[in-house]
Amino acid sequence: MKYFDFKHITFAHPQYFFLLLLVPIGIFWIYQFKKKQQATFTVSTLQGLTGLAESSLIKWKGILHVLRILSFICIVIALARPQTSNVNETINSEGLDIVMAMDISGSMLAEDFHPNRIEAAKKVATEFIENRPTDRIGLVIFSGESFTQCPLTTDQNILHEQLKNIRSGLLEDGTAIGMGLATSVERLRNSKAKSKIIILLTDGVNNTGLIDPITALEIAKAYKIRVYTIGVGTQGSAPYPVKDQFGNMSMQQMPVQIDEALMQRIAHETGGKYFRATENKSLGRVYKDIDKMEKTKIEINSFKRYAELFFLYAALGLLFLFLEIALRYTVFRQLP
Repeated sequence: MKYFDFKHITFAHPQYFFLLLLVPIGIFWIYQFKKKQQATFTVSTLQGLTGLAESSLIKWKGILHVLRILSFICIVIALARPQTSNVNETINSEGLDIVMAMDISGSMLAEDFHPNRIEAAKKVATEFIENRPTDRIGLVIFSGESFTQCPLTTDQNILHEQLKNIRSGLLEDGTAIGMGLATSVERLRNSKAKSKIIILLTDGVNNTGLIDPITALEIAKAYKIRVYTIGVGTQGSAPYPVKDQFGNMSMQQMPVQIDEALMQRIAHETGGKYFRATENKSLGRVYKDIDKMEKTKIEINSFKRYAELFFLYAALGLLFLFLEIALRYTVFRQLP
């Protein structure tokens, strides 16, 4: 069926299809010619002609014109050189290894972002992952301690599923920035990628953890890992969820405290950049900026092979022409 699958057939010389404009002209000419050939005479009555049957050969003589038209159409298609192409692509990718370290402490439930900081961070992280199909990406979460939510992988389904499962309260509360950074470095320590990146997102100040942030910074520098840091939180104060003595949750305005000096130092000394996001749109822009700065090099080599299909159409055209000539000088020989 490949000879008639015109969705996947291309033509090397499509200009020959203009010749098909001659088909309706030829049909009109045949119709006019037949009219001129019809003889007429006048009789006084048709009584003597009743019962005379028309020859079946006369009825079928029109097939000669059909065969000639089909022959012409097939030869025009053959002249246009129908082809099918087979494209082979070789993709060479210099993928990056990226670990996304996300703060999931209780303060990430603050509602200065919609619906809150942690859900807003998950949303933009999902979009970031979708835009990088050739990179290995891992997920690290931290609060009072740190945990690898997902090791480095290119399987986006797993990444999306693990990202969806992130929520505040999975770990002991607190903000262990040093632990989050150190765990992320551990995920990248044995990476053979040309570029190793950490995106560290937090909304607070380091207040716990077994590893100091500066120590974690020195380890990242030793392994030549670039760190982009993101501080999330509005300017001034924000509504935080607070439990009272009876366990009831209520929202209270609390001052936003981000150790921007530390975030800037980590980013600067590792060759990264510090960003401050104060609402959903600015957080989305941060990830888009990082995406632009860390482009993956992809080379696509395309090889296209053509298979010629004109022979069948040329053969059909000659076959129809031969049938038309054979029938004209044999079966229909005695007809005018």
